[in-house]
Amino acid sequence: MKNLPSKNSAKGNRFSVADFLEASREKLSLSVIAGGKNLERQIEEPIMNRPGLALTGFYEHFAPGRIQLIGKGEMAYLKSLSPEERLARFRELADRKAFFYIFTNRQKPDAAIVRLAEERNLVIMTSPLKTRVFANQSAFLLEKLAAPTTTIYGTMVEVYGLGVLFEGDPGLGKSETALGLIKHGSALIADDLTCIRKDVGNNLLFGSASESTEGYMEIRGIGIMHVPSLFGISAVRGEKRLQLIITFKRLHDVRGEIDRIGQTRRAKTILGVDVPNIVIPVSEGRDLVNLVETAALQQKLILSGIDPVFALSEHLRLRAEQGNLNTNKK
Repeated sequence: MKNLPSKNSAKGNRFSVADFLEASREKLSLSVIAGGKNLERQIEEPIMNRPGLALTGFYEHFAPGRIQLIGKGEMAYLKSLSPEERLARFRELADRKAFFYIFTNRQKPDAAIVRLAEERNLVIMTSPLKTRVFANQSAFLLEKLAAPTTTIYGTMVEVYGLGVLFEGDPGLGKSETALGLIKHGSALIADDLTCIRKDVGNNLLFGSASESTEGYMEIRGIGIMHVPSLFGISAVRGEKRLQLIITFKRLHDVRGEIDRIGQTRRAKTILGVDVPNIVIPVSEGRDLVNLVETAALQQKLILSGIDPVFALSEHLRLRAEQGNLNTNKK
C-alpha cells in the first residue's frame, strides 16, 4: 500500500486558527474581533477551556494552549470587576501564553481588551451561540481537525454496509470492480485516492473522498463519470468506517502466497490501526465483483463471531472422535 506524503502522523494533525475558523464557518458563526493578522498561529491543544478560575487569579492546572471560552458565567464575573482589573486579568492570561479567546452569546470584550489583543498578538472572536451549544459543536470540529489523517492510493466502496478499500497496481480493475459493485447496490466512497481519518478515542479508521473528487470515478475507455448523476444519490457515501482492505494482485505474483483455507489472518496497519486484509488474485475471467461481495459477507460473518475455518475444524474433529468411538466399540 502506497501512502502519499503527509505532514501528519498517527499522533495527530496540527492546524491553525484560520483552519478552525474556516471549518467552523457554517456551524459556529464566528466573527473576528481582534487579531485578524494572527490567524496562522497554531492551536496547541484542540480542546476548549473555560478559564473561570484563572480569571480569579488561580493558575494551578491552567491550560494556556487551549482555546479560552468566555461564557455568561465568566462574563458576569468580569463585569463585577473594575475596567482596570478586567484588563489586568486578561494581561495575566496573555503573560501565560493564552492567545485565543472566544466570547459566546454575542458578548464582546471592552475596547481596552481589544487594544491589548492587538498589542500582544492575541486572537479574539465572538459567536451568537449559547455556551453549551458552542462547546458541543466545537468539540466535534476540533476532534476532526486534530485527527491523524493520511491519503492512500486506492478505491473505497461500501459493500453490504462494510467499508472496503481496494488496493493494487494500476490496471488491475479496482475502479471497474467498484463500478460493478455500485450497479449491484453498493455505494462509492472514494475512487483512486482515499482520505483516511483516525478516530483516536475509539481507535477506528474512516475513509472518504477529497472534496474535489467526491462522487466522481474514472473508468478507462469511458473517462470521468459522476456517480450520483448516473446511479442516484444513494450510490455514494460521504464517510465510512474502514473495516476491510482487499489487495488485488496478478495471479503469477501470488503463487504460493495465498492461504487457500483462510486460516492465516492478514492485517495492514494504517495510522497505528490494524485492518483485516485479504489478497485476491486477478486473472482473465475471474468475477471480481462476485469475489468482493463474498469477501465482504465473509468478513461480516467473522466480525459477528462466526469463524468458518474454526467451525469446519471443530466439525471435522468431532467427526474424527465419533469415528474413533465407533471403531473402538467394534
